[in-house]
Amino acid sequence: MVCEVLAGDKDDMVAKGMSWALRDLSKRDPAAVEKFVEEHSDELPALVKREVRNKLTTGVKNPRRKLL
Repeated sequence: MVCEVLAGDKDDMVAKGMSWALRDLSKRDPAAVEKFVEEHSDELPALVKREVRNKLTTGVKNPRRKLL
């Protein structure tokens, strides 16, 4: 998976792209995405972990926006 190669990358645009890819994959295979985030938690940028975990638990990237 491309995200494994890029997990430690600190570039903001890479993190946003990885977050998007993982959130999209979570629609098809949430268990695999959850496992990936757990296994690479130390390497992943906080933005990626936050957005992907929110998507897995609430179904949206930013749960506060759901209230609006």
